[in-house]
Amino acid sequence: MEARGRRRRYLAERRGFLATLLISPAVLFIGILVGAPLGLAIYLSFTDATAGSLSGRWLGLGNYRSALHDQIFRDALWHTVIFTVISQAVVIVCAGLLAHALVRRFRGRWLLRFFVLLPWAAPIALTAIGFLWFYDPQASIFTWFLVHLHLVDKSNLPNWLGTPHAAMSSIITVQAWRVLPFATVIFLAGISSIPQEVDDAAAMDGATGLKKFWYVSLPLQLPIAIVAVLFGIVFTATDMVVPYILTNGGPFNSTQVLTTYAFQTGINAGNIGEGAAIALFMLPLLAVVTIGMLVFARRAEVT
Repeated sequence: MEARGRRRRYLAERRGFLATLLISPAVLFIGILVGAPLGLAIYLSFTDATAGSLSGRWLGLGNYRSALHDQIFRDALWHTVIFTVISQAVVIVCAGLLAHALVRRFRGRWLLRFFVLLPWAAPIALTAIGFLWFYDPQASIFTWFLVHLHLVDKSNLPNWLGTPHAAMSSIITVQAWRVLPFATVIFLAGISSIPQEVDDAAAMDGATGLKKFWYVSLPLQLPIAIVAVLFGIVFTATDMVVPYILTNGGPFNSTQVLTTYAFQTGINAGNIGEGAAIALFMLPLLAVVTIGMLVFARRAEVT
């Protein structure tokens, strides 16, 4: 009995066993919270389930083939790529500039940091409704500035959400504004983690300005920057709040993305199976992008 008790104590003290024991509740919780709905969505995507029912006739890949032959779906897939890539490109450039500016010491730095973080803390539904006023054809504050700067004629006011190109540009701008604080915080953390000795050594070697950024700062910040890009891509590609509130996919489906089209098909139209299939189309692509970026981030780590 004593030998058995010692073996149990030895097993409980092993690092691998203890780590597994402590992390298992979190893994179980995530599995139930995420895995169960995902599994149900995958099942429904192979059926003709409709609103009010969580089962239906088995169709196999019928919903996926139907989506691929749908012109609106193909346009929504392309719009999702444009919406995600352009907004994240804007976020990375602006976040890098902001982080390098905010890491310096100056009067009012903490207040400016607070205002930069405010878009991330504010409810996105509330701020998106506020942007509806900003983009209003008659009362747009953007149009007011353009008119008073004599860049736009009063007789030909732009309709920010009423034309395809302007509407897409508008939702990209709002999404970039929304994700920018998150990326800025990650960049700030990356810059702040660089030891002062590295900057001093770079200065002694004559690396200043752009040369220092390219050969010293960027390699050290690259892994954390990739993580910021990865989170931004996932947030943007899987989010529907900004396009849904501002344009609801219009005008003429020119801002329809996969999330809004899946919602309209599965919830508004009641075709649960088709909506699930549309929503799951981005899952393999996002999985490949995530794995690829994480592998690249690991290889880019500077030891």
